Amino acid sequence: MTERDILRVAVRAADEKKAENIVALNMKGISLVADYFMICHGNSEKQVQAIAREIKEKAEEQQIPVKRLEGFDEAKWVLVDLGDVVVHVFHKDDRAYYNLERLWGDAPLEDVASDLAQ
Repeated sequence: MTERDILRVAVRAADEKKAENIVALNMKGISLVADYFMICHGNSEKQVQAIAREIKEKAEEQQIPVKRLEGFDEAKWVLVDLGDVVVHVFHKDDRAYYNLERLWGDAPLEDVASDLAQ
């Protein structure tokens, strides 16, 4: 499974739980941490947890190892480490505060519109 396939699984899982403003940054050549950062948000702690849980479950169903899941209990910023893809699930208010899209502004956006759940 390629890193783009892993990103597709994460995008679809987040979309199934109504994650908002799903964005993927292509980090190749920019970060040694991952090839893609996926960023999305939920409007409540419960929704943030539901999105993160769905991403973890869908990844495991596809035999994608979940290396780390951090911040789940607080549900303000949950990090799901899928190796070549790192997913950031924010609470809406915290996403605006941390603004990772601006922090990594030199990373090109990856088109994920076609990956959204049909």
